[in-house]
Amino acid sequence: MTDLEKEKQRWEAQTLRPLIEKYPERKPEFLTSSQIPLPRVALPPKHFDYMQKLGFPGEYPFTRGVQPTMYRGRLWTMRQYAGYATAEESNQRYRYLLSQGQTGLSVAFDLPTQIGYDADDPMATGEVGKVGVSVSSLRDMEILFKEIPLDKVSTSMTINAPAAILLAMYIAVAKRQGVDPKWLRGTIQNDILKEYVARGTYIFPPGPSMRLITDVFKYCAQYVPRWNTISISGYHIREAGANAVQEVAFTLANAIAYVQAAIDSGLQVDEFAAQLSFFFAAHNHFLEEVAKFRAARRLWAQIMRERFNAQDPKSWMLRFHTQTGGSTLTAQQPENNIVRVTIQALAAVLGGTQSLHTNSMDEALWLPTEKSVHIALRTQQIIGYESGVADTVDPLAGSYVIEYLTDEISQRAMTYIQKIDAMGGALAAIENGYMQQEIQESAYRYQQAVERKEQIIVGVNAFQIEEQLDLERLTVDPAIEATQRARLAELRAQRDPARVSELLTRLEQAARGSENLMPLFIECVENDITLGEICRVLRQVWGEYQPPNWI
Repeated sequence: MTDLEKEKQRWEAQTLRPLIEKYPERKPEFLTSSQIPLPRVALPPKHFDYMQKLGFPGEYPFTRGVQPTMYRGRLWTMRQYAGYATAEESNQRYRYLLSQGQTGLSVAFDLPTQIGYDADDPMATGEVGKVGVSVSSLRDMEILFKEIPLDKVSTSMTINAPAAILLAMYIAVAKRQGVDPKWLRGTIQNDILKEYVARGTYIFPPGPSMRLITDVFKYCAQYVPRWNTISISGYHIREAGANAVQEVAFTLANAIAYVQAAIDSGLQVDEFAAQLSFFFAAHNHFLEEVAKFRAARRLWAQIMRERFNAQDPKSWMLRFHTQTGGSTLTAQQPENNIVRVTIQALAAVLGGTQSLHTNSMDEALWLPTEKSVHIALRTQQIIGYESGVADTVDPLAGSYVIEYLTDEISQRAMTYIQKIDAMGGALAAIENGYMQQEIQESAYRYQQAVERKEQIIVGVNAFQIEEQLDLERLTVDPAIEATQRARLAELRAQRDPARVSELLTRLEQAARGSENLMPLFIECVENDITLGEICRVLRQVWGEYQPPNWI
């Protein structure tokens, strides 16, 4: 026992225990969301190897950040997720956000677009423009980015199953603006495995879905080198009910599967790894969330260097976007969400995020209004410019409890990854329902804790008030569906039907073969072939994913 441990024992016996007998602690045990016990008073870790576990910022294992100066050089990208109704309305929102100091765009697509249907498809009825912007053709994409120079802004697109097609549209818009694709910066989510696990907007079976992803890797490595070819998402896994450890573990397990698929397709790891990016949630347990981001960086660096033998330090870096936790927002007392989002955003910043979306206070009720988006953006700006936390790199490093939690999350997440490896990898773990079951059990435990009031949610199970909401509401005009249908009818009347037929035939043949589909997708959209028409051909060739019977 060290002298410090002896001193702690003396303090507990002489000072602490008499007080606890008189004033009992609030809980018999204090746990994080991942059921990690929090010590009453943390001590320095035993045998802590500073250089092995922390190092310096910008150096392996990147626990302290992926850049040497982090926010002292440049603040994180402030990237508010936005999009609704028509391309015209979303374009206005983007230009407003940029005028207010936002430094990157993040596109929300509506549900039909996410699952590969045009706005005039019967499957799209009633959903056009509801949860994001409707994009069926290159003309929609051109309007979406009207008067926004694509060589001057980075754009993130939350799109998965048809991600390659939406990227093709973006590249085509850039070419029409006179922008060489090599200068484009941004990200497509392009993460199909988490769709099978947690979100459900999949189209194709795993085999062809992974082919589309590796086609994007190969194409962008050669022609769009500044683009992030995938955003491997823990966010949706967390929002489905996973705890912080599971979020890290399942995200990195999926990432391992993508890296292996790319290598199996013929790519060398250092050819594509620097274009991989990640996406995490920031939830309410402040200390655990800060530690989670640091642990994820350390683990990924070790995986890439030791498991995949990557040689380029850029291949070891886990660069990530963060979004504050949508599932933590409450419809009750919605103004309280401003405080929740501030705490979550601060955790992301102290954890070293590269870009950040802060949710709006009214998102538990409806699409955010311009005013609520304005407050959410200002939250980031106040943290960045007024709080001082961005003025030094990794300011919580060396905190005994932060380093304890970073180690615990790393070890527990690696145990999960090893178990998934033993099952045959992430896809096998998804197909047998392991990840889904773990997430469901975690969500159930959390809900039980809320119902027993072991987990307090202010305004929901404690501190309730009688209230009448008096907030501005954003509504989507249902007439936009007719507008989008008319636009598609006009497009189809004006294009060359022979050229369309020829390209769709070529697409079917290519889908049955093994050539990279990205160049053909670009050619198709440039000739006004729609998203739905391309996906219809791919559905005919590849079929649709059917989840196992146990789901």
